[in-house]
Amino acid sequence: MEINLFHLQYALDTFYFLVCGALVMWMAAGFAMLEAGLVRAKNTTEILTKNVALYAISCIMYMVCGYAIMYGGEWFLAGMGDVDTDSVLGDFAAREDGFTGGSIYSGASDFFFQVVFVATAMSIVSGAVAERMKLWAFLAFAVVMTAFIYPMEGGWTWGGNDVFGIFNLGDLGFSDFAGSGIVHMAGAAAALAGVIFLGARKGKYGKDGSITPMPGANMPLATLGTFVLWMGWFGFNGGSVLKLGDISSAHAVAMVFLNTNTAAAGGAVAALLLAKILYGKADLTMLLNGALAGLVAITAEPSTPTALIATIFGAAGGILVVISIRVLDKLKIDDPVGAISVHGTCGLLGLMLVPLTNDGASFFGQLVGAATIFIWVFVTSAIVWLVLKAVVGIRVNEEDEYEGMDKIDCGIEAYPEFT
Repeated sequence: MEINLFHLQYALDTFYFLVCGALVMWMAAGFAMLEAGLVRAKNTTEILTKNVALYAISCIMYMVCGYAIMYGGEWFLAGMGDVDTDSVLGDFAAREDGFTGGSIYSGASDFFFQVVFVATAMSIVSGAVAERMKLWAFLAFAVVMTAFIYPMEGGWTWGGNDVFGIFNLGDLGFSDFAGSGIVHMAGAAAALAGVIFLGARKGKYGKDGSITPMPGANMPLATLGTFVLWMGWFGFNGGSVLKLGDISSAHAVAMVFLNTNTAAAGGAVAALLLAKILYGKADLTMLLNGALAGLVAITAEPSTPTALIATIFGAAGGILVVISIRVLDKLKIDDPVGAISVHGTCGLLGLMLVPLTNDGASFFGQLVGAATIFIWVFVTSAIVWLVLKAVVGIRVNEEDEYEGMDKIDCGIEAYPEFT
């Protein structure tokens, strides 16, 4: 009977992991649609090309070496082989806790779930550097980011490795349930380094300190992308429970889904209200970014808050993202889609909210973890951007920027009837 129950739990946990991974993969479509809606029409095809290509690159590079760097071993380079059923059943029979033990799932499902997280981190970069970066320079950066930069900091956090062999973040009280810092703030740190070296789009900031709005071409598409991301986030956070095959885990999954949803709602409403106060209008872009900010803020710990607290956390993210976008504009840091504010500023907020509901985390540990992730990703990304800038260049010339990336990089316009 125990063996049959084990088979059932193994199948259930593996299937749950795969479904959640597929939901996270669907977030790639959300990023593509959101970014395509928020850039100008002349850059739409190029941003779509970047999103599809970066996802493919992420899958390949994480398979080749990223997973091994993050979790150790040469699992995929050596080949999967067949599942040793007798060995796995023996391990299960030796356990005294039955269903209440650790997660039981196929190793291949674990890789699939992890690789879509890598692609998510890389997707954050694409929107921030949009409309003025060379396509192939961006894709070259994607190779390094997904093969080395992300796996290293992921190994120090989720992989349990010591930071440069000196200290362990887990021992300091660092906790990041689904990746507010590990995924989102890391992607924003890489994006920030790229934006600094790229500079702003031509005409965005005047010498007198004025800011020229450059509205996106397709708000329905941006809205669709936000809803796709909102839906995919249930897999992002829910799958991080890692299992479903017992009562406590099933309840944890339900709470994570509930809190993820209500945090997004809180972020959307808070951002909309603040935008009305500041601008006198219902700003759709702030509403969309507010929902995403709420999702990022709750990602670090969606399992322990009550639904009301999760809503408040999300609302804090929605308020912060509006303020952050305004501050970055004042600093002349040009982010066409608000990715650095949504994923970076609110990613840090999410990390710092964890100790409020999770006794296993400490504010000191969260600060050290956040600093470690940010410094590592920002510095290594800056080095890569500098090398690319020196070797191939990372920014298109002014004439090409005026013409648009669609014609220059792709030769296909997204909206040929209107240009």
